[in-house]
Amino acid sequence: MKKLITLLTMTVCFNAGISLAQEKNVFTFNVGNVEVQLLSEGQQPGNTGILIGATPEQHQKSMPEGGFTTAMNAFLIRTEGKNILIDTGVGRNLFDNLKSLNVNAEQIDAVLITHAHGDHIGGLLQNGQASFPNATLYLSQPEYDFWTSDEMMNQAEENRRAGFLALRSVVEVYKERLHLFTPDELDANATMLFPEIQGIATYGHTPGHTVFMVGSDKEKLLIWGDLTHVLPVQMRYPHLAVTYDVDTEQAVASRLKILEYVSKNHIPIAGMHIAYPAIGNIKENADGGYEFTFILF
Repeated sequence: MKKLITLLTMTVCFNAGISLAQEKNVFTFNVGNVEVQLLSEGQQPGNTGILIGATPEQHQKSMPEGGFTTAMNAFLIRTEGKNILIDTGVGRNLFDNLKSLNVNAEQIDAVLITHAHGDHIGGLLQNGQASFPNATLYLSQPEYDFWTSDEMMNQAEENRRAGFLALRSVVEVYKERLHLFTPDELDANATMLFPEIQGIATYGHTPGHTVFMVGSDKEKLLIWGDLTHVLPVQMRYPHLAVTYDVDTEQAVASRLKILEYVSKNHIPIAGMHIAYPAIGNIKENADGGYEFTFILF
């Protein structure tokens, strides 16, 4: 019998075909004809200190047990005979996770990057070389423009300039297989990066932060990158930003727009900092916030 575990409710909303995870850091499910596989770098207690302006009352109401679990995730998409990664984590467990699925680095055809923070691009290089020698790297044009700008790097706090250099190292190594694209606006006519994969602009956390809609009209999944970091609090109080957001107002606006869209259209979501298995549904609550529900077997 399935054991249903939820974060904020005991309602199960996701009906895509879900299989038992064969490894503790891997979880496989289907979105129509597309196979999606969670590749987790692991779980750990989350840090609520990154929230800006959250009150003790908001913490208590959102996390009555006093804390939450966070994660660092990437996703493998198998569609049309291609192996497509969305983000790479820091690369700590990535290659072991792929090996457990009988996929080696040479078999990755493309890597789609939600944004250029180190816990999303860290697996792209090993010893200064491309981890995925046959993969095309997909990065949004606004993200590329920001992280390769000398002006932006010089304006950044000194302890954050390493992020600019890290992305530049990645770009240099993948420059012959770098594909820059402009993400669609939500509800725009789809410009498909691959059959059944669309990039959607959700700027704010970084200037080119991009989420990816996977699937067809009948069955979809939104892989939403870093749209949330402190999930239980930012679901109930989605107007709360975090210290890592480059533009806090824009990050909040992007989150609110996506939350409204996926809840009204009953589209499941998956995120890079959502605890295993990192997938679930969103619904609006009576207080104007939202609730997230996920399933474990």
